[in-house]
Amino acid sequence: MNKQSNTYTVIYIFVMVVVVGAALALTSLALKPRQQQNIDADKMKQILAAALIEPQKGQIVDTYNDCVTSTFVVNAEGERIDGVDAFTVNVAEQSKLSADSRELPVFEVRTADGATKYILPVYGAGLWGPIWGYVAFNADGATIYGAYFAHQGETPGLGAEIEKPAFSSQFEGKTVFKDGRFKPIAVVKTGQKPLDGEDYVDGISGGTITSKGVGSMLDNCLSPYKAFLKSLNNSNN
Repeated sequence: MNKQSNTYTVIYIFVMVVVVGAALALTSLALKPRQQQNIDADKMKQILAAALIEPQKGQIVDTYNDCVTSTFVVNAEGERIDGVDAFTVNVAEQSKLSADSRELPVFEVRTADGATKYILPVYGAGLWGPIWGYVAFNADGATIYGAYFAHQGETPGLGAEIEKPAFSSQFEGKTVFKDGRFKPIAVVKTGQKPLDGEDYVDGISGGTITSKGVGSMLDNCLSPYKAFLKSLNNSNN
């Protein structure tokens, strides 16, 4: 075949596209298990961060397996749902459903002092994209032990500050039950207080929309856990 012909050029390009495409597909398939392992490890690290546990480098999975003593899923009545893996529940999708239709993951963690914490995932929307996190409760089901928040594309120095300890540490010691009523933590502008008497934290200066997103996320995602948290509270009284 004449290598200078248009036909040869077209065939050559076609063959190269097929070969390169096949190579990329095979590479993607080969790397997929490792990619999923990295995704899972990052999720484990975030869950542990809510319980104020920081694994050593390369020890995320081992630390998670040591500290997470139980995982389960509950419904809005606080009843356990059998046959559902808490780790694989898509919280983003669940957050869009009505409260009584959701599968609500719970991660039970034992800290270094032997105390039990219950970590609940949250998911919402910031200014530029999704935000998410985990909130750890003490065994009383009312008091927050720790929190971790992350984002996909919030503005550096503004909304992105929700991932910093300066913001998340404010949640430590806050309570979601006031006079027997469930009240998720409010996120308010610095210097202000919520009108309904709930516990609150200061929002991010210059990150008003992201701060409101965190508040809405906590309300939407923690409220369905009310019955579960109340059952913990009752069992400790």
